[in-house]
Amino acid sequence: MRDELTEVDIKKMREEIDYRENELMPQIIAEVQRARGFGDLSENYEYKAAKDEQRRNRSRIRYLKNMVASAVVIKDQSAEDEVGLFDHVKLYLEDDEEEMDITLVTTLRQNPLENRISKESPLGKAILGKKAGERAQVKVSESAAYWVKILKVDKGEDDESMEISRY
Repeated sequence: MRDELTEVDIKKMREEIDYRENELMPQIIAEVQRARGFGDLSENYEYKAAKDEQRRNRSRIRYLKNMVASAVVIKDQSAEDEVGLFDHVKLYLEDDEEEMDITLVTTLRQNPLENRISKESPLGKAILGKKAGERAQVKVSESAAYWVKILKVDKGEDDESMEISRY
């Protein structure tokens, strides 16, 4: 499966790769060498911790490079009155009788704690392309669904202010 990402997503991933390869990796290598000097490696916590950090860093670099290599670049093509990428949407959750504000984002920038919802999530798929005043059924599974009403759509833009997901 190829991830649909924006040019900004790819730029941010390349910046992180550059940082991890050129700044963080030399620091980690120096820490591994320093910790190695403490003696017996089988009981050397600092050495094990530094090696773990080195593995995590290399893993993240591989992950980001694979994402960049396999990404499909997309742009928001929604109409002015439709829900699209980076738009701020006010929803009414009918079952809960509550309102909720979200921002619709790419998978790489999702963060439910900040109400940044992926366009690939059940909620994102349900509201993408809808207009204020319309209802959408959010299918969570074959047997579970709920309804939302789109109250307001404020157009947003991919302005680089949102960080990419770390892990």
